[in-house]
Amino acid sequence: MYRKEQLSNGARIVTEEINYVNSVSIGIWVRVGSRNEEKSTNGVSHFIEHMLFKGTKNRTAKEIANSIDKIGGQLNAFTAKECTCYYAKVLDSHFDIALDVLSDMFFNSNFDPVEIEKEKGVVLEEISMYEDSPEDQVHDLFSQMVWSNNPLGMPVLGTVDSLTSLTKESIFKYYHNNYIPENIVISVVGNIKHEAAIEMIRKKFESFQIDHKIEREEKEPDFNPNYYIKNKDTEQVHLCVGFNSVDLSNKSIYSLLVLNNLLGGSMSSRLFQKIREEKGLAYSVFSYPSSYHDCGLFSIYAGLKPAQINNVASIIIEEIELLKNKGISENELFDSKEQLKGSYTLGLESTSGRMISIGKSELLLNKIYSPVQVLEKIDHVNMDSVNDMIHRVFNFDNMGATLIGKVEKNLSLRDLFAK
Repeated sequence: MYRKEQLSNGARIVTEEINYVNSVSIGIWVRVGSRNEEKSTNGVSHFIEHMLFKGTKNRTAKEIANSIDKIGGQLNAFTAKECTCYYAKVLDSHFDIALDVLSDMFFNSNFDPVEIEKEKGVVLEEISMYEDSPEDQVHDLFSQMVWSNNPLGMPVLGTVDSLTSLTKESIFKYYHNNYIPENIVISVVGNIKHEAAIEMIRKKFESFQIDHKIEREEKEPDFNPNYYIKNKDTEQVHLCVGFNSVDLSNKSIYSLLVLNNLLGGSMSSRLFQKIREEKGLAYSVFSYPSSYHDCGLFSIYAGLKPAQINNVASIIIEEIELLKNKGISENELFDSKEQLKGSYTLGLESTSGRMISIGKSELLLNKIYSPVQVLEKIDHVNMDSVNDMIHRVFNFDNMGATLIGKVEKNLSLRDLFAK
């Protein structure tokens, strides 16, 4: 069972007690990401994530790492478009150490100017590494194109220009404005008592007070059906095709997940079987939804030889049209639902997976569904709800595409996918 507690300062704690494991996972979630940035500060959310590992008033960077390493634990963090998470997984007997290290990082980081300049070099290398991975970059490029007039389209890492221009003052101002109790969820899952976990966290976080409130304006992005080719000397071309989709809280989100499974979300999916197994046109091909608190995208990716662009584009269009005209079969519906339930249930066997699930849900949706409720929602998906989602998502007027690779100069993605 999940338990939720709200501290007097507005910070929330969510816990799940699992007494048959020997570990505890804890995450400190902050409702801030690249969506909350301006163009001039793009990448600052991710940069702050890095800086919190670079030393505090009580620990050096090495001591932070050693505190968790020496007890056999894991310490890490990630930044996304709408949230940042700092997390640790340790033996249940070391929960106090993990909490102490994470809270020390969270409240006492130095933001030393020397370390800031050093870390800029690290993140610039991360951006360069990303530039060398077109199979990853093409997805960000797609969101930048279709959400070109909204911060949600900006890259999480930022750009060379925006990162270089960051100062200690601009970094700390952003941290001070966004790392506030009302934006924080602490999630804990594992072999620990609810009351004990809540009390320990309360001692660290309840004294956290601020003298200001933030007024956020997170405007829902307009989907722009843009097409863009980034010419690059690569052996393969990397294609991302996508559509406007639904938000996280949409009542039909599980119909979207079932649809994704059968179209391109698994090895048995239509696109994988047709493009890779039957035709041998691509090594990697898949689809996936990206849902945020007020909007979403549905994307299809393929990595292929330049000579196969026309063939793969044609098959993608054909399979989507087949879905729109003939729908899905009862067998496909059943198999996709069972697959979704199986992968969800297997994910629950990890305390870190559960910690991420309940923390993110509470942070972005202000509610948590139990595993039983989730499985019921999947079971309630039917032919009508999937067919409704097919026609809701696959609107060729709300379609865009990006491609990275070496292609002929006269290639037009818009013409390639024209309907």
